Amino acid sequence: MLKKSVLPIIILVSLLLSGCTDKKQDDVSKANEIISSNEYLLRGLDDTEYMVKKGQDGFNLENKKDKIIIFDIFATWCPPCQKGASHLSSLQEKYKDNLVVIGVTIEENLPNSKLLDFRKQFDAKYILVNSKQNRPLADAIATQLKLGKRFPIPVVAMYKNGKLIKHYVGRINEEFIQSDINIALGK
Repeated sequence: MLKKSVLPIIILVSLLLSGCTDKKQDDVSKANEIISSNEYLLRGLDDTEYMVKKGQDGFNLENKKDKIIIFDIFATWCPPCQKGASHLSSLQEKYKDNLVVIGVTIEENLPNSKLLDFRKQFDAKYILVNSKQNRPLADAIATQLKLGKRFPIPVVAMYKNGKLIKHYVGRINEEFIQSDINIALGK
C-alpha cells in the first residue's frame, strides 16, 4: 500500500521541480536582456548595439552628446510609416553630422529580413533596430509624451542632450521636422 502511494507522489514532485527549473531559466534569460528601467539596449540590423538612456526630461543615445536624436516608432505594415521613411532618410543625409535617426519597430519577433525589405522598399537609410527592448522603449517614449498605452503610429520624437525638442504623431511633412531641427541647431 505504501509503495502505491509513494510512487505517484515522487512522480508529481519530480514534474513540479522540472517545471520550476525551466521557469527559473526563462526568468534568468529575461533578466539578462533588461539593463535597467532607465536603459534600453537596442541592436541594429548590422548587430551594432545602441544604448538609450532615459533621463528626467527625455531620452539620449549614449556617446552622442550634442546630436539630435530622432526616434521613429513605426511598424513595417503601416502606410504612414512607410511614406515617412524616405523623409527621415533625407533628413539623416542632410544633417549627418548633427542628427541620428533610429527606427524602432513595435513589431515583436520580427525577422531582420522583414526590416531589410522595409529598408529597401521604402528607402529607410538610417538605423533600424530590432530587439526585445524596442517595445519597452517605444512604450516609455509614448508614456513620456502622454500618448497612452495604445498610441497611434508613427510617432517621431526628437531629443537633444536628453531633452525633448518636439514630437509628431501620424504622417508629417519633412519640412516641419527640418524646421525644428534647424531651431534645435540654432540656425
